[in-house]
Amino acid sequence: MDAGFATRLRILMGEMSVSAFARKVGLGEALIRKYLKGAEPGFAKANQIAMAANCSLEWLATGCGYLYRQAEVVDRAALQGASELLREQAPATVLPDEETLVKLLAYYQFLRSHKRADGFLDLAMARQFGKHLDEA
Repeated sequence: MDAGFATRLRILMGEMSVSAFARKVGLGEALIRKYLKGAEPGFAKANQIAMAANCSLEWLATGCGYLYRQAEVVDRAALQGASELLREQAPATVLPDEETLVKLLAYYQFLRSHKRADGFLDLAMARQFGKHLDEA
């Protein structure tokens, strides 16, 4: 990980206190403070932070890609291509506007990727995720 991890962690925390963020990601406050001072986590800890904070691990680790994972869920060029193909096959098909489709696909991907082994879909957690959709 490059030297910018601490900066990206601060961005991810936003206005949240260190203790609140530590609770959110399930790590000790001292460990978060250590990362903020420049220490770099191993893969397992970085992934834990990314998953709990709904952050892209790629962005957290490298600064590349998107901050929030939902921004990576929908490739807009691919969506436009798929829409074009569908219009060719079924010209009378009325599709929702692009933003509605993007949100639907983002919710779908979030729920699919967080589905528990017993099949439980946590809609409350998905609602929290949805708060970031308008920011992306």
